[in-house]
Amino acid sequence: MDHSFFTTALVFLAAAVLFVPLAKKSGLGSVLGYLIAGVIIGPYALGFVGQEGQDIMHFAEFGVVMMLFLIGLELEPELLWKLRKSILGLGGLQVILTTLVIAGIALLFHFAWQQALALGMILSLSSTAIVLQTLSEKGLMKTAAGQSAFSVLLFQDIAVIPMLGLFPLLATLQAGQSGAADTHAVTNWVEGQPAWLHTVIVLGSIAAVIAVGRVAVRPLLRIVAKTKMREIFTASALLIIVGIAVLMTQIGLSPALGAFLAGVVLANSEYKHELESDIEPFKGLLLGVFFMAVGASIDFNLVSQQFREILLWVCILIAVKVIVLLLLGKFFKVSTEQNFIFSFSLTQVGEFAFVLFSFSLQQGILSAQTTSIMTAVVAISMALTPLIILLNEKLILPRVGTDELEERQADEIDEKNPVIIAGFGHFGSVIGRFLRANKIPATYLDLDSDRVDALRNLGFKVFYGDASRDDLLRAAGAQQAKIIIIAINSPEKRLEMIETVKKHFPHLHMLVRASDRYDAYDLMNAGMLHIYRETLDTSLRVGVDVMTLMGYRKYTAKRLAKNFLKYDEANLKRLSAIRNPEDYVVEARKHIEEIEATIQSDRQNLLNEADISWDPDTLREEARTLQNGDAAS
Repeated sequence: MDHSFFTTALVFLAAAVLFVPLAKKSGLGSVLGYLIAGVIIGPYALGFVGQEGQDIMHFAEFGVVMMLFLIGLELEPELLWKLRKSILGLGGLQVILTTLVIAGIALLFHFAWQQALALGMILSLSSTAIVLQTLSEKGLMKTAAGQSAFSVLLFQDIAVIPMLGLFPLLATLQAGQSGAADTHAVTNWVEGQPAWLHTVIVLGSIAAVIAVGRVAVRPLLRIVAKTKMREIFTASALLIIVGIAVLMTQIGLSPALGAFLAGVVLANSEYKHELESDIEPFKGLLLGVFFMAVGASIDFNLVSQQFREILLWVCILIAVKVIVLLLLGKFFKVSTEQNFIFSFSLTQVGEFAFVLFSFSLQQGILSAQTTSIMTAVVAISMALTPLIILLNEKLILPRVGTDELEERQADEIDEKNPVIIAGFGHFGSVIGRFLRANKIPATYLDLDSDRVDALRNLGFKVFYGDASRDDLLRAAGAQQAKIIIIAINSPEKRLEMIETVKKHFPHLHMLVRASDRYDAYDLMNAGMLHIYRETLDTSLRVGVDVMTLMGYRKYTAKRLAKNFLKYDEANLKRLSAIRNPEDYVVEARKHIEEIEATIQSDRQNLLNEADISWDPDTLREEARTLQNGDAAS
């Protein structure tokens, strides 16, 4: 097959467009999609890419450099200082303990201590891309599990930098022994220097990058920005990154290290967001090519020969990470349920492992055979992540949740109030605070154990439990109560709770939270009369303020907003009964036109009552005049 540049580019781009969307739709994530695409087009599958894949990897490593630059831009020194306890505590201990345990196991497999330490550091990392995407899709980022995982991942991203600086000191193999002889045929400025001098040069170069970034780069960006030429600004951003990459290569250091430091230096720059938007497209494309090149470079002949060893390492790795993370979660007082979510989400090895294995091969730390085996271990651990999380949700969490519920139910609900609020998150807590300020007693229930503990520390007597269960509602005094406010987050859980209340406590007046119109339709069809859409009142308040600023009287604007709400609520029931999408669009358009006509009629009546001599058409004409630059207006 012709392996010209354009043909190879065509193969890589076609594979990415085909396999990455399929992987994401299957819940595997984009990183695994790129890896699978690389395997398919690689020499051990379809053979579209051969040995030239190594050359492409050198080019695509630039995507990793830009990724680290962007990560550095996000790490503002003030933010790092505020989060220092969770990042350094939980994240730091995770990396240290996992590194030591895996290094100890590697020593039992007869690795030299330098190689064992390198393996421990690399395999201690987890996948930022996979974990954050998974937790975000499941709505878990704001939970204790999500925040703990974020702290660990943030420390791991930062820890890559000292790892890259430490790796040259761990070299034990010659380039020919490691299999990296032809990887980078360059002579750098520190070649042949003793290890201590190498370290001094590295530290001096890091200090130089920081100093130049503060003294010279910002003034340079200001000068370029004044030209108001976007392409020149983009070229300047790429020049900064390429220049640092070349410098780091010349001193025998990873170019990714310098890019990360440059990003941190510019994190407080006024051009931070513009740099991010300019670099992001290049980073995403080249990083995807890098992962594809990694997939194409996996030696499946070696994997088939060493399959038992690879499978053993995968099992060891997952077991070590789960145990270490569970112990740390317990030490940092994360609830059992949240601890299991946190621990099982971080069992894989991260995308930075590919970078570090490539770097360790170049530096003569690990052999080509070891890096091939471990690259396969990393890819398999990432591929197993969705399955591991699913097993945790289906098999472990139900049992853990039951145990926690029993522990919580041991504390009996010792009060009976006329109002019960189910769900004490951002929506329910506002209602609770308002009622408490007006001396109206209420019983608060919530299913998030960490939120319950936090609210108790704030002085709220919140009870843990699943409010959709009739026995818990009975314990909370539902038989004597008058009103129940259903403010829980999950729409499915709200409908389940409505059925429970209708069946066991039909005397209760139900006031139900709705996320949007479509959620309100489901609640209406369930027989609810008192439905409260989350953003409706706030949106109308904004509209009232806009009208006031445009010259309307406050009273008039509020009356019009009240009428709009009344008409919209009246039409909501009619629209909720329509299931056909096409019919819904027709009726919704009619509804919008009717409301507009009615409101315009109401507006004119109110203006006539107030004896207002102007109307909105006059305002629009004045705005148009101002827009055309007529100062006389």
